[in-house]
Amino acid sequence: MNDEDITDIQATITGPAGTPYAGGMFRVKLALGKDFPSAPPKGYFLTKIFHPNVASNGEICVNTLKKDWKADLGIRHVLLVIKCLLIVPNAESALNEEAGKLLLEAYDDYAARAKMITEIHAQGPKVAKGETSGEGSNQDGPLAKKHASDKKISADRKKLLKDKKRTLKRL
Repeated sequence: MNDEDITDIQATITGPAGTPYAGGMFRVKLALGKDFPSAPPKGYFLTKIFHPNVASNGEICVNTLKKDWKADLGIRHVLLVIKCLLIVPNAESALNEEAGKLLLEAYDDYAARAKMITEIHAQGPKVAKGETSGEGSNQDGPLAKKHASDKKISADRKKLLKDKKRTLKRL
């Protein structure tokens, strides 16, 4: 919840296992209109994603946020529906025509592209081995020592991401 604007709700959705979005951390925004809960919220991905039901501006197209909206559906339900959309995209109501066409005609190409975009744009904060993240972690405690090999791994990862971005620009 945004303390300054209660109509602006943001959440993080983890990419479901077994999908091209697995391992990704996707920030989403629900904008509640003045008619909420009579009218559905508008949903947006703030994290870049390659998905048939997500427009280039991040707008989400799902029936729950359109014709199937009911006033008794809560925010939690809407977020679950968005997560389900990552598992089962609907190419028939595509806002991203390219993703919809690939999903229907060349699933492997669609999955590879979605996975690459996820790896580039939806990676969550890195956590060192032995540490935890989240509410229960101790942010004031000692940090793991960095080793020379960590720098090499980090440099290799940066190079890999740079290569993926170059490949993506060619597409």
